[in-house]
Amino acid sequence: MKIRRSTRLVDMTYYLLQNPRRLVSLTFFADRYQSAKSSISEDLVIIKQTFEQQGAGTLQTVPGAAGGVKYIPYMNEIEANTLIDDLCDLLSNPDRLLPGGYLYMTDLLSNPHYINGAGRLFASLFAKENVDVVMTVATKGIPLAYAVANYLGVPVVVARKDNKVTEGSTVSINYVSGSSKRIQAMTLAKRSLQEGANVLIIDDFMKAGGTIQGMVSMLEEFQATVVGIGVLIESEDIEERLVEEYVSLVRLSEVNIKEKRIEVEKGNYSLHALQEEVLIVEE
Repeated sequence: MKIRRSTRLVDMTYYLLQNPRRLVSLTFFADRYQSAKSSISEDLVIIKQTFEQQGAGTLQTVPGAAGGVKYIPYMNEIEANTLIDDLCDLLSNPDRLLPGGYLYMTDLLSNPHYINGAGRLFASLFAKENVDVVMTVATKGIPLAYAVANYLGVPVVVARKDNKVTEGSTVSINYVSGSSKRIQAMTLAKRSLQEGANVLIIDDFMKAGGTIQGMVSMLEEFQATVVGIGVLIESEDIEERLVEEYVSLVRLSEVNIKEKRIEVEKGNYSLHALQEEVLIVEE
């Protein structure tokens, strides 16, 4: 039975949203809806225009017999700034102060609204990179890494501090923690990452960057390429930063325990000119 166009548009949009960055052929849609490819092409133009007008992403066309379309998600600047403003307001609440100057962040890192928003923002910031996999460490930042990977349409690998029998043989390295200067261990299953992969590193919090530098060293063991580093929150009060090139969404500029004051500001991320770059890219 032939599907009405309105139903087809809704289903095509839903399918593309559920399969970001996956190449989908026009033949697939034509068979799925029993429609001519010309009709499918017209529908895709409408969807593309709607995505771009609403700031939800774009469709990239891949020409040729093996071509098709890809949905590339991104976040517009207004939506990104609103998300970051909300995070800054929540993080600046003095009730988050814990002994030792630490901040309570579990509620934010477990909140789907903020995690998915941050995931889409990071996916926007690294949209032009050819990412094969997202990497993180076994901390509270794992949900963020999965959110980013979901919008990029790639898998996640997790580096751990100890071995697990279920992961088989592993690669282990030692690295220096940036803040405590202690020697720590990091392991990664050999089967979890292909040699030569392009890797996006994601972490929830960065002080000096020792953990991230450890992940960079681990990736060298796999001859992998680091195409980007994304940090949800960075601490500004650091004498020596071990990582120079990274993107942060929020910057923790000051924590005054005595006065119970937390000062938070926008990180170093920038969406300036990114959307134009994404819109004109055609593979």
